Amino acid sequence: MSASFGGKGKMSEPEIDEVQVDGGVAESFIAEKKIGERIKHLRLKKSMGLVELGRHTGLSASFLSQLETGRVVPTLRNLARIAMVFSKDLSYFFESEPQTLFRVHRRKERVRMPQTGADDPAYFFESLGYLVPDRQLDPYFAEFLPLKSAVTPRAHQHDGCEFLYLVSGALEVRHGEATHRIEAGDAIYFDANTRHSYVCLGSVPAQAVIVSLQHPLAMPLAAAQRLANNAANGRIRTSGPVSMQRKVARTG
Repeated sequence: MSASFGGKGKMSEPEIDEVQVDGGVAESFIAEKKIGERIKHLRLKKSMGLVELGRHTGLSASFLSQLETGRVVPTLRNLARIAMVFSKDLSYFFESEPQTLFRVHRRKERVRMPQTGADDPAYFFESLGYLVPDRQLDPYFAEFLPLKSAVTPRAHQHDGCEFLYLVSGALEVRHGEATHRIEAGDAIYFDANTRHSYVCLGSVPAQAVIVSLQHPLAMPLAAAQRLANNAANGRIRTSGPVSMQRKVARTG
């Protein structure tokens, strides 16, 4: 676009250069930026169906389906409608494709940590996710040492749930009032809000992979109300979620 000035200091009408865009080039650009895939990714991330997205954007579900599969070319107006639903800028669809998350945690680079605050640690652990920022899961490799007779395992609890796969050895897992013996190859998945602890059985260490999810578990409304009432009446003490590192550090 160019502009020229008239003799009396007034700006004349700008001269606009017309630009013709080849349809094939436009389709190639849309395909290269994977706009349809990005729309579908945003929709599925919100667990949103095509019909629901259509209600928010004023576009039909069939059109959105064709848009996601690349059978139609979107207008900027339609893209703007979709971007607003997901609180994204229009530029989101045209930026270079973001790199997917992929991290390798080399065994030789991991740090082996002893039980926190113990002169004679009952276990050692290594973080298997320390290179991932803002991670949703906390994976650890833990090695539980044979329990000494004078040591009593300390039970603990935290929000969320926990998964454990026993690689070798044997463990006694205490979960609430129940006690379970697990051996190599066994896996357990449980509510971490219930007090629990681990005890190494036998004369050799037990090795396990533990994954902790700190998000609170959903509970029935009635149970949640009772918990809230008890907390308000001072019958129970509540505390925030603890990290897997602190949780593992309290195991015996």
